[in-house]
Amino acid sequence: MAEPYPQPAGRTDVPAANRSSGFGSVYKRYMKHKYLFLLLIPALIWYGVFYYGPLYGIQLAFKEFRIMDGITGSPWVGFTHFERMFSATNDFGTIMKNTVIISFYHIIFGFPAPIALALLFNELRSKAFKRITQSISYLPHFLSWVVLSGLVMTMLSPSTGIVNYILQLLGFEPIYFLGDPAYFRFTLIVTGIWKEIGWGTIIYLAALASIDPHLYEAAHVDGANRWKQLLHITLPGLLPVIAVMFILRVGHLLDGGFDQVFNLYNAGVYEVGDIIDTYVFRVGITKMQYSFTTAVGLFKNAVGFAMLLLTNYLVKKAGQEGLF
Repeated sequence: MAEPYPQPAGRTDVPAANRSSGFGSVYKRYMKHKYLFLLLIPALIWYGVFYYGPLYGIQLAFKEFRIMDGITGSPWVGFTHFERMFSATNDFGTIMKNTVIISFYHIIFGFPAPIALALLFNELRSKAFKRITQSISYLPHFLSWVVLSGLVMTMLSPSTGIVNYILQLLGFEPIYFLGDPAYFRFTLIVTGIWKEIGWGTIIYLAALASIDPHLYEAAHVDGANRWKQLLHITLPGLLPVIAVMFILRVGHLLDGGFDQVFNLYNAGVYEVGDIIDTYVFRVGITKMQYSFTTAVGLFKNAVGFAMLLLTNYLVKKAGQEGLF
């Protein structure tokens, strides 16, 4: 076999534009788009101040914080607060169980809800009706739980609430949804879905809009009805987005929803409604046990990070892209 022609000196298979490397080439690229990178500065400052700056306080989890001595002057106590966390002398076990159960219910019932609503919106043929219903479904997201909790309490009142009024008309006894431990978690899940279901459809509707309409036309020509098009075109097209959103949701497994629970719960439902976030607020802020609640928060974030890595690994094993 003939020898290949020798390459000219300095020539490689990589184009010259892509051969440059090192600090100089990176600096040139940055300088070329310097005004665009300047737009990143406010975002970088915001993340630095509110996300990375507070990481300095993590050391409180391993210290006995004294206000007069400050963070650096407080003595180290090692894993004492973590040992206290898992000891049988406090109610952290019950709080952990409540958090996991409520978050699990949110995933089981709350995660598929925006997907189902987005699919229903996608089937609407009247654009005007579609815009109106979407706007109505978005509205609760823009109201804080401070406002919505008052509305929920009024609607679910056992004496004057419209929900119990309808139940009485149907022959049922009134239910104290926010004071009965048997119904409190159910109330959290339903009201949480009501508030966020519309906002959650935005990403899925965007993903639906990116599906090639020619696929539906070809399926229709082949005799596929709407149900088969949903199963074989729509859902596979949504699957990558669903996988990413599921990974992010599982990463917040121990986030039971502080705003919602704090504004709706009371002492009568602590046994089923008290979660890690409300416990940290009650013990850390009102009782000033800053070191102990920092340890609780650090444990919660570590579990969330581990769950994110595990879910991402399982999703990639299932054949999806994942986050990284």
